[in-house]
Amino acid sequence: MSTPPAGTTKNRLLSRNDYLAPRPLPTGQKPSDVLNTIWQKNDVFLDVGNYTVGSTVMVMWPTLMLFLSLAFGFRNISPDLSVFILIGGGIIIGIPSMILVQGLLRPVPLPIRFNRQRREVCVPREGGEYWIVPWEGVTAAATQHSSVSQAGKATMGLLVIGFENPDPQAKEDNKHFSLGFNCGGGTTAMALWECMRSYMEIGPDSVEDQTARFDRSKGIWATYFNDLKKAAKLRGWFVTVLWEGFCGIFVFNTLLIDVLERWKLNPPPDLHYPDIIEWSKPLPPEQWAKRSPELEEAIAKREAELAAQAAQAFA
Repeated sequence: MSTPPAGTTKNRLLSRNDYLAPRPLPTGQKPSDVLNTIWQKNDVFLDVGNYTVGSTVMVMWPTLMLFLSLAFGFRNISPDLSVFILIGGGIIIGIPSMILVQGLLRPVPLPIRFNRQRREVCVPREGGEYWIVPWEGVTAAATQHSSVSQAGKATMGLLVIGFENPDPQAKEDNKHFSLGFNCGGGTTAMALWECMRSYMEIGPDSVEDQTARFDRSKGIWATYFNDLKKAAKLRGWFVTVLWEGFCGIFVFNTLLIDVLERWKLNPPPDLHYPDIIEWSKPLPPEQWAKRSPELEEAIAKREAELAAQAAQAFA
């Protein structure tokens, strides 16, 4: 499956595709785990999962609150319209809610594991199978699509990461696998991809993560109040009460998110294949895999381009 080289951008009337790999070159964006996809990080490997129950709730809950507010506001002005809003909102929210419930009743999908010392990626598949894919062969693209209606312009996007089955005898329906992240495309997708790219090419310290949230040693309310105190030290109590307090509970329902994450991701699933446990152990530095000469040259060229662009921006 051929893809355009990294750094290529294809613009169409209502879409844009940014190709980020193979040859994982710097995007110029700061790594940002916008969807909390990092489940485990250490000096050897990075586990990335796309089971983002929190992001799903943060999208659905505000929509539910909007419909309930509209129905409540029109209950005396126009009772028929209020009922219509309730029914319409129930249909719009009901379908994704059933999908969410179905997902909660299933086992959490295993993560993709990026091994920086071996420069390889473990891709779990169905039936206990897994692939070991060379890091420099991974493909990535940020895709963004827009639609125009009477309500205005709506833009949606994905980060899509693709892997090729290393078995040359694999069947046609088992040769390719891709993972999609609903992060909005464009620079946001690049920032999410930079988490994986920077970890593999720079090191663990280049990527901030939120894995501390998997340490559920305290209760839900105790954790929530601790988060409020930390936020107040950074932004003050007024902004904290407005954002983490009011918006966090009533708009995004962070308490429900905490409950669901404790249920499904405490702790996150691990890769228990015996061969992968051995593969995930640290290596002596002299045995670490190195970049290919082609990638080394391409990264140096790309870094020079980004430096020149930054110099022009400040000139």
